[in-house]
Amino acid sequence: MSKLISYLIGLFFLMSCSSPEKEIEPEINWTKEKSTDLGKNLAIQEEIDIKLFLEMHKSWKMTKTGSGLQYYIFEKGEGELVKRGDVAEIEFSIELLDGTKCYQTNVDEYEELVVDQSEIESGIQEAIKLMHVGDHAKLIIPSHIGHGLIGDMDKIPPLTTLVVDLKLLGIKK
Repeated sequence: MSKLISYLIGLFFLMSCSSPEKEIEPEINWTKEKSTDLGKNLAIQEEIDIKLFLEMHKSWKMTKTGSGLQYYIFEKGEGELVKRGDVAEIEFSIELLDGTKCYQTNVDEYEELVVDQSEIESGIQEAIKLMHVGDHAKLIIPSHIGHGLIGDMDKIPPLTTLVVDLKLLGIKK
């Protein structure tokens, strides 16, 4: 009996010392063309989503810029136009197309940003430079000028179109 136990222990020891099986790595056959096609398809889908959203908001008379930003200034201010380097005082609300609120300024407070020199989305930077003090606008910001491929790692998912309500309260020089 002890020989059988010794034999089983030895066999178990030999089996446990054998080399691990090689993992089979999947073949990755990704090309630049596939990346380009994927990007085009994502852009087409995002454009469709924006059009569907705007169909539900027909009163928004949007203007589209070359970057894809769409904006509608629904309250006109009479102040000066914002320039690069100005410190803009703004109130804002940022939502997803489905209405999920991501960020907003606190009631009776505002945020300051240095135009073209802050970390805020390039779509908002572009829109601010189209506004006069006192303007209140609705923005549709496609993902490529919003938070892009990775989102903001908090409340805004990757490849997400943003709907922004933006009011330019003032400018500091």
